[in-house]
Amino acid sequence: MTDATHRNDGTIHPYVGLRPYDRDEHALFFGREREGRDIATIWQATGLTVLFGASGVGKTSLLHAGVLPRIEPERADVLPVARVSPRGITSLRPRVTGNPYVLALLSAWAPEEPLSVLAGLTVSDFLAGRPERVDRYGDPVPTLVAVDQAEELFGGPPDREEERHALLRQLAGAVEEHDGLHLLLSLREEYLASVLPYERPLGQGSRARFQLLPLSRAAALDATTRPLERTGRSFAPGAAERLVDDLRTVPFLNDEGQTTTVTLNTVEPVQLQVVCSALWDSLPPGLHEITAEHVNLHVNVDHFLTGFCERMLAQVAAESGVTSSEIRSWLRRTFVTEHGTRNTVYEGLRETAGMPNAIAEALEDRHLLRGEHRLGIRWYELQHDRLIGSVRQSQHPATYLGDARAALARRNWETARDLAEEAVRASGPGETWVRAEALVVLGEVAAAGGEVQGAHRRFEEAADVFATLQRFNGVASALTAEGRLCLAQGEYARAVEQLRAALSWVPNDLPAQLALGEALWHLGQPRAALALLNGAVALASEPPVEALALRGEILADLGRPAEALRDLDRVRRHQRPTTIAARALALALAGRFDAAGQEILDATADGSGSGPVLLRAARVHALLGQHATAEDFASRALDAVTPGLPPHLRKQAEDFLRKTA
Repeated sequence: MTDATHRNDGTIHPYVGLRPYDRDEHALFFGREREGRDIATIWQATGLTVLFGASGVGKTSLLHAGVLPRIEPERADVLPVARVSPRGITSLRPRVTGNPYVLALLSAWAPEEPLSVLAGLTVSDFLAGRPERVDRYGDPVPTLVAVDQAEELFGGPPDREEERHALLRQLAGAVEEHDGLHLLLSLREEYLASVLPYERPLGQGSRARFQLLPLSRAAALDATTRPLERTGRSFAPGAAERLVDDLRTVPFLNDEGQTTTVTLNTVEPVQLQVVCSALWDSLPPGLHEITAEHVNLHVNVDHFLTGFCERMLAQVAAESGVTSSEIRSWLRRTFVTEHGTRNTVYEGLRETAGMPNAIAEALEDRHLLRGEHRLGIRWYELQHDRLIGSVRQSQHPATYLGDARAALARRNWETARDLAEEAVRASGPGETWVRAEALVVLGEVAAAGGEVQGAHRRFEEAADVFATLQRFNGVASALTAEGRLCLAQGEYARAVEQLRAALSWVPNDLPAQLALGEALWHLGQPRAALALLNGAVALASEPPVEALALRGEILADLGRPAEALRDLDRVRRHQRPTTIAARALALALAGRFDAAGQEILDATADGSGSGPVLLRAARVHALLGQHATAEDFASRALDAVTPGLPPHLRKQAEDFLRKTA
């Protein structure tokens, strides 16, 4: 057993914080000595023991660190503590036949056994297949079986009620068939009434109930002070008492709206662990005595949990490159059910519910998630129910919006949508601009998903809201987004109209200028496009890559190779098939045929379906004297749709084919 939990840096941490205690942390587990002894004795002597208490009262910790270590291995055959949640079975692909509750129980008892072996067994079959254990006198020892979070046996989806009842019948049959089988069910107290009809068959007339209550003041003091015995630190007189008494004091709002404080007789274990852990983490190196001043800073559980969650998310975000808002949105969407309870998901080959596995592992290392192996697969859930509120905690709307735009840039549409919607939820009455900004993001997401009309509607609404607020930059961004959508749909005239409108609000808006230049080029006005791009490049302190690339492509199409290469050479680190094809054309026009031939092979190597790329390839091959190949590329250019040729280039391709014919 360990005397304390060791951190990665070698220091000792005497408190476990949010997670439950493990069996090997018995030496740190104080305040429950009587309960641990009593339950260990009752379990070994009784057919059915029901351990019940409120959520977060410490049932799992008591079972693992307080009860199991007190059972002598020579005097009992103890199976691994099990849970019977069916999620792990029902979500497997391919699907596994059999009762998922029974399979969950048996796989917890035999985690290394293949499911194919367990699928055909009942509880009695499994127990009958185990070797009998005897004591030193040759007498059989009792078999102890515990089901943690056993409320999963008595509540859940209505369509699985018969499967739950089938497992209860199998457990009752096993107790009847196997002498010495003792069952312990640990569950939340609201499910106690559901157990009553099963007490007699599960206990065969021998049954006991044990209610686990919050810690008394004396027990809470033990749980606070005694884990420090081997750390070289201690509490100053009155400091631990101050901590415990602060946790016993709660505000109370009466019917008249007056707030008073009430001192309770008990302390919630999870709150005590959270506060003690926060207090310990705050202590400077070399400190030996913890004073009441330290205690005063670390007794707000919800405040600590929120701060703890934010710090851990910020660390993981910095390591992974995924924003904390995206991670928080994923946690809320994945690990909190619509009923506000914890959900469990399994780890895939590379991702866990759409998030890289490395992030889930990092969150587990920081005690935001809890992982466990079941059925040969790793499963995750939030470390504790108290984290649900912290995960749901809203950030500033601007943070959500910034992260939504970052998700857009990575083409992570679902995350961008969730963060934009979260920004709206987090905004206050005077923050109408948040809704307008979010509408632009939602319009981009809709456009990416092919919802063209929905995207137009959102962009138009955003522009109206921005105009009402006199946020001219916002109006320009919404109109520019709509113009780009028109451009993508081949509505070049409408795109030009929207983008000119954007520039009427903000004349030097660079995104609008670039989009308008592209729209004019598609509309067959390359010289007008060049004039606009020349102005954009001249005004920018650092010429934007997009402007140089587009200008270089247009210059190549116009047969001005020297000017085209001047721009295209500057953007070679940001090349895409259209710029590579334009550079190949410029090289061929300049008489550099060898280089042009290699470049056009690179541009078309991925089987590009881009009309402009294919037409430039046709022109390059014609200049290289490869007329049959040139005709083939020109024909393919006319048939291209991703994107197709704009009208002026389509005419150029048709003229090209007529001349070669």
